[in-house]
Parts: sequence; structure tokens; C-alpha cells
Amino acid sequence: MPHRTMTQDDPLEDFERREFTFEDAAKRVHVAGTGPAVIVMTEMPGISPQVARFARWVRDAGFTVYMPSLFGRDGAVPDADEGAVVFRRACVSAEFRAFGAGHTAPVTRWLRALARHAHAACGGPGVGAIGMCFTGNFALTMMLEPAVLAPVLSQPSLPLDEPGGLDIAPDDVAAIGDRLEADDLTVLAYRFAGDQVCRAERFAALSQALGERFVGRVLPDSAAHTDPPSFFQRHVAFPHSVVTAHLIDEAGQPTIAARDEILAFFRHRLQA
Repeated sequence: MPHRTMTQDDPLEDFERREFTFEDAAKRVHVAGTGPAVIVMTEMPGISPQVARFARWVRDAGFTVYMPSLFGRDGAVPDADEGAVVFRRACVSAEFRAFGAGHTAPVTRWLRALARHAHAACGGPGVGAIGMCFTGNFALTMMLEPAVLAPVLSQPSLPLDEPGGLDIAPDDVAAIGDRLEADDLTVLAYRFAGDQVCRAERFAALSQALGERFVGRVLPDSAAHTDPPSFFQRHVAFPHSVVTAHLIDEAGQPTIAARDEILAFFRHRLQA
């Protein structure tokens, strides 16, 4: 993949812009690549150059990437002031339900429909999904869609007010647990040890709910990039974004090892 700067807005010119509608909700989706589908859900405050870089890595590994625009300005460098506005708007949106555990976010119905659509369009055994930060747990909820075979939770951060809570209804958690056992699937998850939003309590809750089907990875804080965009410097002043803003793009780095493990996970489940 050609080198791209992470300090300028990304035009996303190598993605095809499409619109996907489900239950009267229409959202823009950026699509690129060939092969089985992987849904790449952006972190807060939107599809940044770092999120697009990760999507391109997935594309170049042999997958069709579907990157939905869920909030923010597509391709924008995460600016502190602009990002804060996006964050506040998303926090009060009924679509995301950022506060309070035990509720399944309505937007996940649209995401599951997108997964069904992508599987029909791309074929293969099924679909992969990765959620990041605000969308982290959405990849777990998407397991209610049978087409989703490879869920990855990167620093799942909701609900914001309950470190040990899950933003998914108890009945949905039980159904997902049953499916993981029946289909012999696992959930892969990542966080930094010192993350103050996705804390150890969340991984403990996921482990308690899913048992051995939950595979959690905890990276040392020393593995995080120390000069992320201004949104993170001001509002997320701790290691947080494992494969995007806090990733160090150098061979041998723990964040690159995490990226490679995710790509291998997708290959194992989707390119059999």
C-alpha cells in the first residue's frame, strides 16, 4: 500500500461511495477490494486517515471492505474542537445509546442488514466485522446475524457510564453465547492496559458473559503512539486506539502484531 500522510484529510478516492438503506435509514458506505466482506466500523470522531489506513490493510489482505459512515466528516483528521462536537452529538443520539448497560443499540439492526447484504454480494463463508471505541461492542451484537463469523472488538467503550457494563440486552448476549458454542466461533478483543474508557472491568464482563469464546488481548501502554491527532491529545489523553490513532506503524511493534493477528483471524474464518 502506498504511503499516505496521517496529518492531512484523506480523500478516500480509492473507495467507491455507495448508499445502503434499511428500515428507511440510509447511510453512506465506502467500499473497496475483492473477496469476502469485512465491515470496518469507525472509531470516534469519524473515518480518520488512520481508520482508512486500517481499512486498506484489510482490503490488501484479500477482502472487500465495507466502511460505513456512522458519524463525523469522512476522511477528516481528528481535530479536537470538531471531534468534540461529533462526540457530544453521538452521545445523545438514540441510535447509539451511549449510556446505560443492558440495551442493544438500534444502529446495530442497520449494521446487521449491511452484513447480510455484503455477504450476498461478496460470497464466501461469511462476513468479518471490527468495531472500534464507540462502535467496539457493535461487532459483538452483529453476531446475531448468521453471516457474521469473525467479530473483533477494538477498545469497546460503550456504555460510557458503566466500566463493567455491556451495551447489549441480556437476551442478545445469551443468544450470541449459544451461537458461539454451536458454531465453534470466538470473539477477538483488544485494549491498552491503561485505557481509562475501555477498562479491565469491560473485558472481565465480556469474559464472564462469553467464557472461553472471548479472547482478550491487553497491550502495554508503552506500545502506544505518543503523538496522535489533536482530538486524542485533548480528549483521550491515554493509550486507547490499538489499530488506528495509537498504532505505531513500524515492524516489531505490538500494535502491528495486533493488526496482523486480526488479519490472520479474518483469513482463518473467511478464506477457508
